[in-house]
Amino acid sequence: MSQHAVWVEFEVLPQHLQQFREAVLKNARASVATEPGCLRFDVLEAVPAAPRVLLYEIYDNEAAFKAHLETRHFQEFDKQSAPWVVRKAVQFGHVTQIAKT
Repeated sequence: MSQHAVWVEFEVLPQHLQQFREAVLKNARASVATEPGCLRFDVLEAVPAAPRVLLYEIYDNEAAFKAHLETRHFQEFDKQSAPWVVRKAVQFGHVTQIAKT
């Protein structure tokens, strides 16, 4: 079974970018630290600085991702950040990892 990938693109109201950044990093750290099925959680910001943030998350499987959605830290982030977000797009995929040997 392949790993489950999620990428989420946020367009954030510029005046709330710093608050969003702090909240999303708190959620990402909690996800990696407390969820056994969360293998990776990257937060990427557009350069030059723009109110766009991309999350790239990898989970053991779809069930691990669904468990992530039920966590307290995710639900707090989702509720807190909703008024700061202009647009949110979510995509799912499977991971084929190519690594240097």
